[in-house]
Amino acid sequence: MTNATVLVIGSNATRIELQGGGSAEIGQYLNETVVPAMALLEAGYDIVLATPDGTKPHIDEASDTADHFGGDAASYQRARSFYADHPSMNQVRTLASVLRDGLDGYAGVFVPGGHAPAVDLMQDADVGEILRRFHDAGKPTALLCHGPIALLAALPNARAFRAALIQEDREAATDAARDWPYAGYAMTVFSASEERVAEEHLLKGRLHFNMPEALELAGGKVNVVATDFAPNVVVDRELITGQNPASDHQIAAQLIEALGGRRAAA
Repeated sequence: MTNATVLVIGSNATRIELQGGGSAEIGQYLNETVVPAMALLEAGYDIVLATPDGTKPHIDEASDTADHFGGDAASYQRARSFYADHPSMNQVRTLASVLRDGLDGYAGVFVPGGHAPAVDLMQDADVGEILRRFHDAGKPTALLCHGPIALLAALPNARAFRAALIQEDREAATDAARDWPYAGYAMTVFSASEERVAEEHLLKGRLHFNMPEALELAGGKVNVVATDFAPNVVVDRELITGQNPASDHQIAAQLIEALGGRRAAA
């Protein structure tokens, strides 16, 4: 590992709870994972993919389409092949092993979206420890679409915060949101209006909480664009957040810039 290595934190969640009981199948979005990963590699950076249990993230079927690649069938097939075959997408580590070996060699961290991070990553203790260390070091921290919800893992009691959201107990959520490292940061995330589209057409049910409200309860200053699914990236200090799947190329460019730009070939 070199000082030009970026840690990519993936999710292992495959279902999310819905109001009224039941759940919906989810995963990580293909374009949100591979577009930044391929851009980082092309710019001369190495990447290490790690998940809570060390297995490869499940790709959400809703993202497995050329529609998320501008309708370009060739780009879509390249992305599918990259995710299926590239060593960086298959040599998956556990988050615990990454922490055990130390974070000093990582230049930055990236968390892709899909609904999956709203299940496991936002309450994962190892994610919280990693984010707090990157925050303390001021290293570039980029999260896309639903990925920014993983920032809540840095709360002292992230599990209690998520449980309070599901129980619609704002008082308990506010109490659990104390001492969040990202309080006061400007950020973006998949908007409430975008979520309503996803709930109707993809999830076929209502989630227990929307992403902007959760981040705002913890103290985040959430900015979303008025036009649903228009690209939007917000940068505040070391934190780089993208609103939706259409923000994949922009967040990759901003992350590479924050890392110091394209690296010269060896």
